[in-house]
Amino acid sequence: MNIGEIAKRAGVSRSTVSYALSGKRPVSEDTRQKIQRVIDELGYQPNASARALANGRTNTIGLVFPPAGNHYTGMQLDFIGSVTEAAAAYDYDVLLSPSGADSDRSFQRLLGERRVDGAILMEIRLEDDRLEHLAAVDFPSVAIGRTAHPEGSWWVGLDHTALAAACVHHLADLGHRRIAFVNRPEQLLRAGYESAHRGLDGFTKAAAERGLTVRTYCCGDDAASGLACLERILHDEPATTALVTLNEAALGGLYRGLAQAGRHVPRDFSVTGVVASRWAETVTPQLTAADVPAEQMGRRAVELLVERLDHPDTPARHHLLTPPISLRASTAPAGTTPTDSAPDFGASTNG
Repeated sequence: MNIGEIAKRAGVSRSTVSYALSGKRPVSEDTRQKIQRVIDELGYQPNASARALANGRTNTIGLVFPPAGNHYTGMQLDFIGSVTEAAAAYDYDVLLSPSGADSDRSFQRLLGERRVDGAILMEIRLEDDRLEHLAAVDFPSVAIGRTAHPEGSWWVGLDHTALAAACVHHLADLGHRRIAFVNRPEQLLRAGYESAHRGLDGFTKAAAERGLTVRTYCCGDDAASGLACLERILHDEPATTALVTLNEAALGGLYRGLAQAGRHVPRDFSVTGVVASRWAETVTPQLTAADVPAEQMGRRAVELLVERLDHPDTPARHHLLTPPISLRASTAPAGTTPTDSAPDFGASTNG
């Protein structure tokens, strides 16, 4: 079925059917209804490529995300799901495109062939050449995250600096004096992932303000790495009584390591961090955390991109979110036995 057959059955020209479908020129209401009745009877669906040629729009959004490696974290999947659901509400499809050292060709095809009207980018780096390239070619995009210099760009971000600091202050208020920080994998830190860098910055500055003894660790995005990281924490500083984590994928392993070491949460050891609520609630005891609002962030990213597509001259806008810490069951006042008897090793950093 094609436009020619619709025009024949409706008794109008092909161009009239094309104008009625694209809206590029006005068509009388009677004619439009006549064409629509034929379309409904035939069950006609305009080809996406044909629509794109007719009106310059594909009604598709590109979602650019990092290659999985071994797997995607729960937080990454939450973002992908939230963007897809929000886009559907605006009648947009979503084309997924991995972007990384081994998959930049996918990103280039996305742009070069104009398969999408705009793009949403995840896992932003402080210096992100993808965003620089999109800005240079004036391709509409919105970032989930922000670069080191986000002025004049469209983005939705989480204030990892403030949230990591809030976790430190929460533990310090409970009397914890020796605290570990469990970050994302080392390769992400080296690559300049903004959440890893800003979280580390917020942690170290808040710890210095409170005069705490701290150690920082990079950790792989899986439970086995979490278990190994916890073993290193207790080996390096047995008097540690709390930790802050940005790594939800390692959370189960961190808990398992504490259990194997005979550390009861939260009586002997407190755990907190920046984690999506549905993951914070899957561990026992449930995690006191700054809940990552993945659904809200994905929805706002789509809203910003649709606004940018519909109103190209609108000045750049952004949303920076700082959710409060949700108090659950994984933090408690520090005990006196471990910390009172331990020597002060001072602050240090372990990769």
